[in-house]
Amino acid sequence: MTGESSRLDGLTSWHADWRGLRVAVLGLSVTGFSVADTLAELGADVLVLAESADPAYERLLPVIGVRSSIGSLSIPPVELVDFAPEVVIASPGFSPTHPLVRWTLESGIALWGDIELAWRVRDKVVRPGGAPADWVLITGTNGKTTTTGLAATMMVAGGLRAVPCGNIGTPILDAVRDPSGFDVLVVELSSHQLWYLSLQSSPEPVSPHAAVCLNLADDHLEWHGSFEAYRDAKAQVYDHTRVACIYNKADLATREMVEEADVIEGARAIGFDLGVPGPSDLGVVDGIVVDRAFLAERHTSALELTTIDELRELGLAAPHVVANILAASALARSLDVPPEAIARALREFRLDPHRMEIVATAAGVTWVDDSKATNPHAAASSLAAYPGAVWIVGGLLKGVDITTLVSTRGRLAKAAIVIGDQRDAVRAAFERHAPDVPLHEVIADETGDVMAQVVDLAIGLVAEGDVVLLAPAAASFDQFASYADRGEKFAAAVRHRVGRGEHGDTDADPSAPAGA
Repeated sequence: MTGESSRLDGLTSWHADWRGLRVAVLGLSVTGFSVADTLAELGADVLVLAESADPAYERLLPVIGVRSSIGSLSIPPVELVDFAPEVVIASPGFSPTHPLVRWTLESGIALWGDIELAWRVRDKVVRPGGAPADWVLITGTNGKTTTTGLAATMMVAGGLRAVPCGNIGTPILDAVRDPSGFDVLVVELSSHQLWYLSLQSSPEPVSPHAAVCLNLADDHLEWHGSFEAYRDAKAQVYDHTRVACIYNKADLATREMVEEADVIEGARAIGFDLGVPGPSDLGVVDGIVVDRAFLAERHTSALELTTIDELRELGLAAPHVVANILAASALARSLDVPPEAIARALREFRLDPHRMEIVATAAGVTWVDDSKATNPHAAASSLAAYPGAVWIVGGLLKGVDITTLVSTRGRLAKAAIVIGDQRDAVRAAFERHAPDVPLHEVIADETGDVMAQVVDLAIGLVAEGDVVLLAPAAASFDQFASYADRGEKFAAAVRHRVGRGEHGDTDADPSAPAGA
């Protein structure tokens, strides 16, 4: 193993000699293919292993000169053992308990994620001065994608060539290899990717310009095995940060992560929340969003970025969205993006679909799609924005206890409509902690038309001025292809049944009897 380790230590540049390196790649979805494609371009000897594969990716592997083994991975396949890889690179869906991950670790073989590989080859395309793009890292239980999109938009408005990538959709390796090049990679990281990053053994570990953990709450416990392991993975985001460790002052866990992080000397801790900021913080003063961190006179003055009234006009004034704006602004300001560019970016920004998206307002009833609220923490933000809503809740709970959410926010709901295969746990939480909330269940029939039933139920529960809120606090894969599919089916059912109202060209009566 000494020779293999020595060779891997030298592979910290695109221009190093990767030829013939034996690499096993676990998974063949968008991340796995980006890894295989990158390694093939580097001249490595690559074997891809997956339980199943997108046919398009499987067809492309021979074209780029990569072998594959598609089938059961309950034990290490003979193809993998005979291949004797020098390094294994796993897609983030492979948990620490997966048989191939355990085999790799027990065999003493180096185990990387796609983020470590991307950092090692980040100098494929460099800036005019010869340096590769700066990285800023974003994680958190909720708000990652919104904050990543906001930060990238702000940086572009400030004249930087920035791209959102990583867990947000564009694989980071595709961004690294883009021939146009970038000044900044705005990298969204899942807890799965960060767990793999915690294993990095490179003599030049990932060292971002700035990093933020937005918040921390129970999620993905079935993958990590415990909340402590999940928390430790998230904390990895701050290690080796060079300039700014940005944390949520309203979430003690994120501050503790910064305090414990192994950072580069000189890195600053920058706080944000919705309160009045101190020096080195971003916050809100008398309805004005301000920066007191990135200016020389921060002890005596602040820079205005926007106002809550302006954000309200843009549909961006929900408290958790304002928090995301503050975090993104801190990342942008750490790169000297001027305040006026941040204000301009906010005027152009739109929230992602299925995130607090109003899909219709008909007869005074507002229908809101927050299908992206896939855990209790995210759903709590939605319910705080719409107290007293008819709440559509349920799905795959991912090992997370929903009782606290029900006892705090759920008890204020006008009614609850429970969907998903794990309805028993949701029902029990309401019966114990919110017994006065009317509870209705939707059981998928042979047509699978869950949302049509949901909307019909909701129509019988609402009156003028009410809100119907899809904020499931759970994953979608029991009944839908994705959270996006869940949201799209909800929106389609709403538009078919009640029309678009103020958001379209009809104004149907949501209290009309079925079939009207």
